[in-house]
Amino acid sequence: MLTDKLILTSYYFAFFNFASEKTGSWKFFSSFNFGAAVNSGKMLRFFLKRLELIVTRDMNAAVSHRSDQPMPGTLSPRDCKMAVELDVFVGNTTIMDEEVYQLWLDGYTVNDAVKVRMAGGVLDECEANQDVLLSDTMDQYRTFQMCERLLQSPAKLANQLLFQIPPHRQTMLIERYYAFDDVFVREVLGKKLSKGTKKDLDDISAKTGVTLKSCRRQFDNFKRVFKVVEELKGPLVENIRQHFLLSDKLARDYAAIVFFANNRFETGKKKLQYLTFQDFAFCAGQLINNWTVGAVDNMVEDMDVDLDKEFLQELKELKILITDKDLLDQHKSLVCTALRGKTKAFAEMEANFKNLSRGLVNIATKLTNTKDVRDFFIDLVEKFIEPCRSDRWTPADIKLYLTHYTNSAHILDSFKHQAVWDRYMGVIKSCIYKMYHD
Repeated sequence: MLTDKLILTSYYFAFFNFASEKTGSWKFFSSFNFGAAVNSGKMLRFFLKRLELIVTRDMNAAVSHRSDQPMPGTLSPRDCKMAVELDVFVGNTTIMDEEVYQLWLDGYTVNDAVKVRMAGGVLDECEANQDVLLSDTMDQYRTFQMCERLLQSPAKLANQLLFQIPPHRQTMLIERYYAFDDVFVREVLGKKLSKGTKKDLDDISAKTGVTLKSCRRQFDNFKRVFKVVEELKGPLVENIRQHFLLSDKLARDYAAIVFFANNRFETGKKKLQYLTFQDFAFCAGQLINNWTVGAVDNMVEDMDVDLDKEFLQELKELKILITDKDLLDQHKSLVCTALRGKTKAFAEMEANFKNLSRGLVNIATKLTNTKDVRDFFIDLVEKFIEPCRSDRWTPADIKLYLTHYTNSAHILDSFKHQAVWDRYMGVIKSCIYKMYHD
């Protein structure tokens, strides 16, 4: 017996079966998904009454269709008497169409989503009309809107009882909800996740072609993840993965977004426009894994968000490589000896060695200043990548040069900061390799 107030995730109605007393039968099935808490006794009686009217109408239409020639698959009213049986069963698995879900995430209105579905031929597949498709799309949108608050706290999705969603489908819903457009995140990367930035979403939407609704969802997701993990102990990627149940790849991308927002790296300058989000995300991973406090102590607060200040202070010791003339000349000699005969760009490498070395070392010694940290990627482009590009170095030339440049420092007798040098140059090399492209 139904209780007065019953939370039903979905109703599935299998409807009527009317048969001739002589031969044959015809069955028709339909389903409705309400996904809400309802007054089940009153609501169920209401829908049953509506369904009875629909059934009667459709049956009358069927038998009145050229009464002298019955519709194919039906019996003539002259030959039989019609008996109507209305059967109902109640289920609780929430139906969600992945295509409609993506349209909802992309910010399409219901009417626009219907047009997209019609263009995809869905009406031909299910033999329905546009009104049915509109109703189905509206129903799906309502379900997604009611699920959204759970998607914003993914751990709650598995423990709630309102929507009965299989685990694999929950994973899909969460992963897609937190997915983002690279072209959008590229516009907000490194900016403060504040109301001021959110006010610019109209312009960003117009520039990128991403709908405003989708821009807002993505921005709010960035901000939500940032607030949850910024004060947590432990690895940043792992914290994101555990709290938001994301895949490893997506969790790493969010870690990059959080890291850039926290350190406010400049990414919007014209000279950096050729770099993609994935370029920056890779570099963020290198910085997180090597230059943060967590790189040496995995139980420090903010370990993967803030750069290791002690390490940044130690980088000042590298200045001896360019201030000591004898050491600079010795370093150049060792590198050029190793490079001679191995590349067509040798002449340019030899001629520009001191300028390139000063550029890389000066970047290191200035990272104690907040502004210089923000300009890290600008400095890499201006002081190393652009000079090499103007001399037409190939990516292979870059790898060859930086490998010998790094290794030769170990041979310098008076240079005593090998560990700091390797920690610094390991990241610098990886970032430059990733960033050196058209």
